[in-house]
Amino acid sequence: MARVLHLLKGDDPALALTVVAQQQAAGDDVIVALLPGTPGLTLPSGVCTLAVPGELSWEALLERIFEADQVITW
Repeated sequence: MARVLHLLKGDDPALALTVVAQQQAAGDDVIVALLPGTPGLTLPSGVCTLAVPGELSWEALLERIFEADQVITW
């Protein structure tokens, strides 16, 4: 099981949501970091979402980046 971190900020999250759902279905541990400016969206249940900097500090985000097996920016 891979640890995948998505950094989401874009205006059109449709592709990101599709990829997140596919990775979760494959059994990966998926975390989505919502960067400032991210539009409101609904993620699949079970996906961990963290708003930066509200719920997760920039320093903690950096730690998550180095802990992840894969980091995807949108």
